[in-house]
Amino acid sequence: MAKKFALYLLFLSLAFLFSFTNYAISKPSTCENCHAKITPKLVKDFNRGEMAQILTCKSCHGSQHKSTDDVDKAELPTINTCKKCHSEQAKQYLSGKHALGLIALNAMPYTHMQPKSFIEGQKGCGGCHTLGLVDKKARETEGRKYYRYGMDCQNCHTRHAFSKAEALEPEACMTCHMGFDHAQWEMWSGSKHGVIYLINRIINPKNKYRAPKCQTCHMPNGNHRVFTAWGFLAVRLPEDDKEWMGYRTTILKGLGVLDPNGKPTARLDVVKAGKVARLTKEEFTAERKRVTDVCKQCHTPNFVKENMKNADLMVKEADKLFAEAIEIVAGLYKDGIIKKRANYPAYPDLLTFYDVNTKIEEILYEMFMDHRMKTFQGAFHINYDYSTWYGFAKLKKDLVEIRELAKKMRAEAKK
Repeated sequence: MAKKFALYLLFLSLAFLFSFTNYAISKPSTCENCHAKITPKLVKDFNRGEMAQILTCKSCHGSQHKSTDDVDKAELPTINTCKKCHSEQAKQYLSGKHALGLIALNAMPYTHMQPKSFIEGQKGCGGCHTLGLVDKKARETEGRKYYRYGMDCQNCHTRHAFSKAEALEPEACMTCHMGFDHAQWEMWSGSKHGVIYLINRIINPKNKYRAPKCQTCHMPNGNHRVFTAWGFLAVRLPEDDKEWMGYRTTILKGLGVLDPNGKPTARLDVVKAGKVARLTKEEFTAERKRVTDVCKQCHTPNFVKENMKNADLMVKEADKLFAEAIEIVAGLYKDGIIKKRANYPAYPDLLTFYDVNTKIEEILYEMFMDHRMKTFQGAFHINYDYSTWYGFAKLKKDLVEIRELAKKMRAEAKK
């Protein structure tokens, strides 16, 4: 009898633990009485998450919203909401690149000309880049609009479950880091690192961490700063290699950071504020060490050094082709063959992206945002196919087309 009773207690204990892993014990909330009818799965998500053990709806949304008549009084959480409990992670996040996503978006000179649904409606670039914070002045003048740009943690720890387990998987990064100009998901998942991780997650889940995922390299020890040495634009200053510095100067002119005479423009301040480039040797070295320290947990120092050196040189090879293309198009501007647009530098403005008026500039934009990106990003993600066929080979094709188009445009201009 005692043995049966003991087994019965064990069964109850296991049943309790099983239910606890799927649904947390939430504090009763009057909000749920209404939302269980209006948004039932939202309520279910919250109650299945660990946050439900310590929070209620009021913790994030305040207590002013009480009925369908005052929905506008419901507060939307910001980084400051999460910061109350997760101060260290919030501090890391605010010092990193993700918190600057909106600055990068606003740096684009033609962003304000895009359809409102594309940016403000978050159906295009705004869908990812609104994870960044607006500045204090904008926050004070725009009121509730600020909240749309303040839901940062929720981009990875998606509401209302706010799952850490979900955010730890590489697919959490996939929404933003895939596709045309930042195909990191495709590069990683097709690399040997990604293949090992994804295969083992199916056949031997306990062994999946024998290969790195996104968070392993970009968020070592759970650091929410998320920085890399080269940054999105793959630009660093100063450059000891004089030949390479020549290519980079041309690229910086094309980005509008330097004027046609090589003097800094006001856009340099935006680059600094958005931290999209590394502007001191110390900064680049520190960011590089942070990543290579992770690599050395599996690979020998010499192996890591050689791989990083060759990946760096792939940036140089890409820059060599890209700089020649920029100079060709810039020459068409200087000679009046391409009409200079208002507030345009003599060099083509690469940050206008696809808002261009000529075919040759369209090719230059693809060269910059697609093929150069895949050349160097593929190199660092150890995906040779991307570096070669989606990157370097395409850059060479672009340059051939730009040379031929420029020759044709000059011949037509003479007529």
